[in-house]
Amino acid sequence: MELASLVRQYHDEYDKKYGDTALPGHRKALQSILSCRTPEAGELYVQCPDCDHTEWRPLSCGNRHCPKCQNHQASIWLDKQMEKLLPVPYFMATFTLPFELRPLAWSNQKIVYSLLFKCIASTLKDFGLNPKNLGAELGMTMVLHTNTRKLDFHPHIHAVIPGGGIDKRCRRWKKVKEKFLFNEFALAKVFRARFLQELNVAGLSIPKGVTQKWVVDCVCVGKGIPALKYLSRYLYRGVISEKNIVSNRDGDVKFKYIESGSGKTKYRTLKGEDFLHLILQHVLPKGFRRARDYGFLHGNAKKMRSLVQLILHVITALLVPRPRPVYKCPCCQSPMMIVRFRRNISPG
Repeated sequence: MELASLVRQYHDEYDKKYGDTALPGHRKALQSILSCRTPEAGELYVQCPDCDHTEWRPLSCGNRHCPKCQNHQASIWLDKQMEKLLPVPYFMATFTLPFELRPLAWSNQKIVYSLLFKCIASTLKDFGLNPKNLGAELGMTMVLHTNTRKLDFHPHIHAVIPGGGIDKRCRRWKKVKEKFLFNEFALAKVFRARFLQELNVAGLSIPKGVTQKWVVDCVCVGKGIPALKYLSRYLYRGVISEKNIVSNRDGDVKFKYIESGSGKTKYRTLKGEDFLHLILQHVLPKGFRRARDYGFLHGNAKKMRSLVQLILHVITALLVPRPRPVYKCPCCQSPMMIVRFRRNISPG
């Protein structure tokens, strides 16, 4: 079932119920999903060089919250991360924003999400540099998620971390002991103190009754490939796959999800307008980067990363740019050439 058909059907009801609180980014996402792969998004005139067949092909909208778009970008991101993989155990640390602060995050998304990245990165970095823990600089890949599997608003950040770090003074690699990185309770305590302090510095009012116990989960994930593939799924394609939308009947939309922990398939049914609101609350602010690298995994740390790979005897192959998918001729299946482009501009 296509998300665009649901947007088309329930747009007016959504606007009546949530129009006063809808952000510009929400409306842009709706319009992009509606126009995706239609003439409104633009068209390419393509020609087959073998049989001379020609036709117009509609373009995708390119919005990172559209479930039909950006698959190529997600693949490129994963290719770059795989190029940085090291022959060490990997860990995933998940930092969750407590329930009491979620309304504040919703109202100040760009500020709060930026502070999440800043505080989590500094916490992990300092734990790594502490001689009692590792005494070395970490590398981290961090990705922001704003949803649970049921698609409720639940901001949290996953950090994928190689099991070790580089000691710059000795120019040597320090590996972690067994399958343990850092104490989760200690991480949560430091993260809580730093984040609340940053909220005060930013001038945001902290609600009363914020829990003392924050949640940080840190587990070994083996070679790191499964964790990176998991994070790549929702980087550019929204929070729900269209194949998980089960039905649309009598004004209700039903979708399925995999329950965390049990691994069982569960179902959730909402009014059409409420379903759109559920999806749109995960639209990120314009220009906000969901995925970020730190330490020797940062894009500007190529020399340091090369040193790490040299120490660990990593043989790096030259990354061949992934080619974009081509249009295939419906007659002879040959790749078609792009001849020209046009975009339909609505009056007014």
